[in-house]
Parts: sequence; structure tokens; C-alpha cells
Amino acid sequence: MIVASDLMGTLTTGSPFLGLVDWVKHNQSKLQANLHMAAIMPSYLLAKNGMIDWQAWGQKLMVNSLSYIKDANPEKLAQASEWVVEHDFWKKRREDVVARLIKHREQGAKVYIASSVVEPFIEPFARRIGAQTIGTPVEIVNGRVQMVGELMANEKKIEQVLSRLGVDRVDMAYGDTILDVPLLEHADHPVAVYPDAKLKVIALQRGWEIIGDTPKIG
Repeated sequence: MIVASDLMGTLTTGSPFLGLVDWVKHNQSKLQANLHMAAIMPSYLLAKNGMIDWQAWGQKLMVNSLSYIKDANPEKLAQASEWVVEHDFWKKRREDVVARLIKHREQGAKVYIASSVVEPFIEPFARRIGAQTIGTPVEIVNGRVQMVGELMANEKKIEQVLSRLGVDRVDMAYGDTILDVPLLEHADHPVAVYPDAKLKVIALQRGWEIIGDTPKIG
């Protein structure tokens, strides 16, 4: 049995950006952390009020924030990633959904977290539940962390899942937004987790399982 789950909004309500800024605050510079927060406020207000796409804004924010890790090396990236998970993702995990994935794994399923989030930020979370990781790869070049290729989002996510696992479909999939529809459509048992309004409509129309209420954005 193969189970694939999105991360952000599905397994946690945390934020890669906020987690990394918190790491900067405690490990590099409190002033720089405050400046990073101030710099994103105008675009945050636009996204919160629906004037720009919330999901696309969050993804761009995550990619841009990789530059906050100064003089990066593998050890520092691993430290920052563990901090992001320990102090943000894991604290804000959806315990009901996480428990289901752990149960799947205990029953013998292969569980994968498939997300547009950069892989180093997913890995500490995946280890906590015994899952494997399929995310956006990064590399370190001249002391800077940067994305390799495209974000593992939308159709790209399910393409990567199916190609890496060598299958046409998965047994179960979990997702929370309209962007997860390609992933959910390739599952024998799709589950909409605290779905956004658009995904909830599709889930109701298609008879998909729904966990939780539609959240408010912002």
C-alpha cells in the first residue's frame, strides 16, 4: 500500500518562512529577522486580502527565504531545517491527520510526504512519522542555498511521485487545496484535509472523504 500526503496545510499549519525567520532570530541576527518580517508585510496584506494568490505568494516566500541562511553548508542547512520543523511545523501539526499516516505506516504501508516545500525542511518532519520525502531539491553554491529545477507543485508533484515510485496510481492521498487535485485524482482513496473552499466543492461533488472544516486564510 502506498500513501502520499501533502505537507503544508495538510499535516501542519506551520510556515517555512516563519520557521526560518525564527531560526535567523536565534542563530544569526535578531535585527535581520525583524527586517525580514517587515519586508514581507505589504505582500502579506495583499495575499491575505485576496489581491494576489495566497499559495503562489507562500511558495515564492519560501524560495526567497533560503538566502537568509548565511555562509550555508550542509551542517548549517540541517540545523536550520531541524529548527523549522521542531519550532514550527511539528508544534503546529494536525495531530488527527499525522496519526492516520502513522497508523498507515504501522500497518505496513509505504508513506510519502510529497510537497513543494524544499526537501531539507520536510525531512525532519518525515522522520518523526516514519515517512519518506518527495519535495523540491536544493543545492548549496558558494555558501547560498538555492532551489534545483522547478517547484514540486501541482502536476509536477504527482509526476514526480509516480515516476519515483514506478506506479500509475497510489492507494491513498491526502491534500488540502485545489492545487492538490492532481495528486488526489491519482489515488484510489483521496482524502481532502481541512480543504480550501474550491477543493471542498470538488470533494463533495466526487464523494471524496473530507477531514476537518474549511480554514480561513491569513
